[in-house]
Amino acid sequence: MSSTSGGWINLLIVWGIASAVGFVSMAALMLVGDWSVMQALFAAAVIFLGLGIILSVLFLNPLPGPQVPGSAGKKVVAADRKPAAVKPVANPAPAVAPAPAAAPAAAEPAPAAAKPKKAAPTPATAPAQAAAPAGTQGPGKRPAALSAARDNRPDDLKRIKGIGPKLEKLCNSLGFYHFDQIAAWSDEEIAWVDQNLEGFKGRVVRDTWVAQAKELAREG
Repeated sequence: MSSTSGGWINLLIVWGIASAVGFVSMAALMLVGDWSVMQALFAAAVIFLGLGIILSVLFLNPLPGPQVPGSAGKKVVAADRKPAAVKPVANPAPAVAPAPAAAPAAAEPAPAAAKPKKAAPTPATAPAQAAAPAGTQGPGKRPAALSAARDNRPDDLKRIKGIGPKLEKLCNSLGFYHFDQIAAWSDEEIAWVDQNLEGFKGRVVRDTWVAQAKELAREG
């Protein structure tokens, strides 16, 4: 109760000072400054309010609110209580990495495939006539042909007039490699060869291959 009455007394003193200063200011403005009553009264009111607010903030403490009986004791008890100790949390044990799975045993290498045995070389024989390349069918009779030259040594068919390198290759492709083959052709066989010389048809008769081959075969 005494604190409340003391607060009111201080408040009256502060605002009394503010009102006194306001009246003094009003009188001074009217006497010295030749202000009108309204002007001086307005200035005095502003000074009164401003000074009263400033003095209240500087010198007056806010009045404490009403306290519940027994509350002070509770606050002290609460302050005396010590916070419960926080138990440190144990760090979790690091997870153990799973052991890597055992690598599968390397597959045993498959046994190397047995190398095929090379066929035993057969003794060289005279080229078979049946293996001779087939020619285009046509009139006449196909002469006896060879699959390769005897002893791999063909005669130089270019010695026959009318046979050049290209025509010699064509004769070889038909199975004719030697002079004695050409010298033994019959009329039917000549007709067959003339028909099957692609691009050179009729050259056997026109260039007399058979007669020239007989002379060259005798010369050896």
